Amino acid sequence: MSSRTQILALGVAALLTVSACGTGNTPSAAEPDTANLRVWVMGDSVPAAAATWLETTFAQEHEGSTLKVERQPWTGIVAKLQTSLPSKTETPDIVEVGNTGASTFTSVGAFSALDGIYEDLGGKNLVQGGVAAGSWDGKFYATPFYQGSRVIYYRKDLLKKANIAVPTTMAELNLAAVALNKANPEKTPNFTGIYLPAVDYHTQEGWLFTNGGNYASQDAGGKWVGQLSTQESLEGLKQVQDLSLNATTYASDSIEGVNGAPDLFNAGKIGFLSALNSTEQLISPAMWKNDQVGVMSLPGKTPGTAGMTFAGGSNIGISAMSPNQKLSQEAMKLIFSETFQSYLASDGSWIPGNLSYAAALTGLSSAASTEAAAASRLTPATPAWGVADSAGFSTDFWTRIAKGEDVTAVAKETDAKLNDILNK
Repeated sequence: MSSRTQILALGVAALLTVSACGTGNTPSAAEPDTANLRVWVMGDSVPAAAATWLETTFAQEHEGSTLKVERQPWTGIVAKLQTSLPSKTETPDIVEVGNTGASTFTSVGAFSALDGIYEDLGGKNLVQGGVAAGSWDGKFYATPFYQGSRVIYYRKDLLKKANIAVPTTMAELNLAAVALNKANPEKTPNFTGIYLPAVDYHTQEGWLFTNGGNYASQDAGGKWVGQLSTQESLEGLKQVQDLSLNATTYASDSIEGVNGAPDLFNAGKIGFLSALNSTEQLISPAMWKNDQVGVMSLPGKTPGTAGMTFAGGSNIGISAMSPNQKLSQEAMKLIFSETFQSYLASDGSWIPGNLSYAAALTGLSSAASTEAAAASRLTPATPAWGVADSAGFSTDFWTRIAKGEDVTAVAKETDAKLNDILNK
């Protein structure tokens, strides 16, 4: 979620000075038997029914203790955490952070290690991309809380009119988008085979990741090395460029345009639309009823597999300065229980961090979005990524690809920039 990353990035430098936050506390016998826990969640991320259940159940199971869910605005959250996390008296016990910004906190010891309760929280059933985002230096600090998965909505009726089969692989999707863009079976003005604006770069990342590419990776010595000029990355980048030049009318669309894409889809101006699972609610009910719309996860390289998409969302962890480590771990177990996680799905329309409970999702996109979440991945887990992203790195890079610049040259130049930015 780039907007959250940008907010977090504003305070990265200052937060990195707060290394006294801790190095990963574990419960001790000296802790109080009762406490009033504070759980900070962002905005309306947690449905009211889930918050009420958590507060009530925790109090029932831990006599003499209470738990309060406190909602915080994303704006200004870094400054607030800079003040609160280092203080034993001001810190919340449990706190939610955006998944692309989790390393901002895990890298400075702001959260306690959760390796000892990893299995209790879901183990292998947790969204593994989120587990990677919440890990640092071989330890697990922040559990994947929830995700919003990108899926592909497509106009079944337009594909049928153009005599184009529903794609089952990424290669077939690319060919179908180009063919549909050319066919424009209803001769609709401003029609596009696939909606692929450069500013919506988390969609393009699906092609990069699915082909085995990445922005950067760490070598054995911990140094970040740009990976955009690898053979795998170049394959994905060339596919995105081909689609941008030959399958979309909206490569230069704005963020405001992205927000209005469901309306274009409903108006018959888009054949394939990559969007969050929650976008299902913005697509015309009549179109669903008339079987004009289909939904699938981004297809992988072989039939029956899901492509690797970026999945924005949040992680949640225990403050290392909380004096209530044991009770906080008990609260975390409740947060990752079937009841709470199911509320995130049924009432919040989120993909729950524990995929065991994704069946609580409702809607026609639930199966595709769950499949997409299981195969998702995130951008490089380093605080420096937030700095790069907030400076417009991703938008600039994908815009150059979309405009038709030499892919190999752009990739090599960007790798050099990443080597510098990510290792500062």
